[in-house]
Amino acid sequence: MDIRFQTGGPSAWKAEAVLTFVFEGEGPDEACHVLEQAAPWLGIAPAWRDFKGKKRELATLYGPPAMDIPRVQAVGLGRREALTAVDLRYAVGGAVRLCREQGAADVGIDLASLGRVAPVLDRDLAALAREVVLAALLGLYRYDRWLSDRAELPADPARLFLLVDDEFAPDAVRDAVRLGEAEAAGLRLARDLANGPANVVTPTAFAEAARAVAERGGMKFRALGPAELEAERMGAFLAVARGARQEPRLVVLEYIPEGTESEQPVVLVGKGVTFDSGGISIKPSAGMAEMKGDMSGAAAVLGVFEALAQLAPHRRPSRPVLGLMPCTENMPGGNATRPGDIVIARSGASIEITNTDAEGRLILADALDYGQDGREPALLVDIATLTGACVVALGKDAAGLFCDDDALAAALFETGKRLGERSWRLPIWDTSKEAMKSNVADMLNSGPREGGALHAAWFLKQFVKPGTPWAHLDIAATDNTESPINAKGASGFGVRTLLEMVW
Repeated sequence: MDIRFQTGGPSAWKAEAVLTFVFEGEGPDEACHVLEQAAPWLGIAPAWRDFKGKKRELATLYGPPAMDIPRVQAVGLGRREALTAVDLRYAVGGAVRLCREQGAADVGIDLASLGRVAPVLDRDLAALAREVVLAALLGLYRYDRWLSDRAELPADPARLFLLVDDEFAPDAVRDAVRLGEAEAAGLRLARDLANGPANVVTPTAFAEAARAVAERGGMKFRALGPAELEAERMGAFLAVARGARQEPRLVVLEYIPEGTESEQPVVLVGKGVTFDSGGISIKPSAGMAEMKGDMSGAAAVLGVFEALAQLAPHRRPSRPVLGLMPCTENMPGGNATRPGDIVIARSGASIEITNTDAEGRLILADALDYGQDGREPALLVDIATLTGACVVALGKDAAGLFCDDDALAAALFETGKRLGERSWRLPIWDTSKEAMKSNVADMLNSGPREGGALHAAWFLKQFVKPGTPWAHLDIAATDNTESPINAKGASGFGVRTLLEMVW
């Protein structure tokens, strides 16, 4: 979608459909006094009679077809005092979907109307412009690659106009819109990868997607195959890959903006199990098709790099960013790792395998160790669809946040809350050491069901050097959802939060 500003005030505005924001109980004189100058018919449109402005309520207001603005979508925000940023995103996502269904070739957003919302949410216009652009692009997202009749689906609007009641759009607003576009590009890529079938999104295919991102963004790219993983002593990672015919890849992206070469990096690690059958400890068949999305953590990390590529050269991180995405299938087979096997991680730790379906922590363990080798990360974050126990603990509305650093935990929590990626902090207790104790190795790879998410986080902590600022995000509950800004399927959860942490 082509996003442009229309400046010069209402007399210069043109669009097939325009979104205007209305609080519950408001009429056109209160909500649309600027837009009415461009669409003088607006105040007498019959649809106002039944429109209440309730949350997510939409009304299509029609004017004379020959007008520069022949159609307005009144977007209900509900009660002013109850409005949240999530409400605004959902309202915009639903409205642009309706515009698509109605065949609008271009859609405008009335920034004067949006400006009335800013003080209610305690945000400036630039911040809200970022959110509505993001919401519009995500609302239009759909994964239709494999539909034979997709040419018959309603076409997305070709243009999004931001209507400015002035001669110029402020630089801060333009920068914020660029950021919203980049975030949406990262999220859409992450969704495409996680929605993709496992026979297409293989570890090697994921690596090629990462190569394309690196080429767009001027980044360093490597993809370590089996021989290189052996040379790196990644015994835990390779133990997961043994049963699969698809070769594993450790995908490595490094973005080093000019002038940051001497800075310590931010290291992002994402779990990339492109299909998880459970291995020898095989999963039940019900729901197994969803295990194509067990690489959502890796997809989120790659989404961050896509956003960075989109933003360059306008905006760059203040330090290098290293992305590590260990990608493999977890399959049964004659060569697969068995319960009772002992494997040696890259760190030298021995691990007794008691459950081959606790595989994500194994590939993350080696990637975490690799990310700290010869480096002292300014920040180390891993993100993974790691445990069903986290879903049981928190439900489907929040990721599990594990972090021993109070300041870092607070930063991740508040950032996610502001950007629509909610998390909730859970503890890492030393009692997990006893639960994960092995009689024949340094530790087990899986402990008791009770507190399973906590035990998994404790396991990962064993591969983080003391003093390293580290956090673990368990996104098993939030990787797949449905909302007005998320067509049913992969969510791309984590892209926005992680991107915010690299600045």
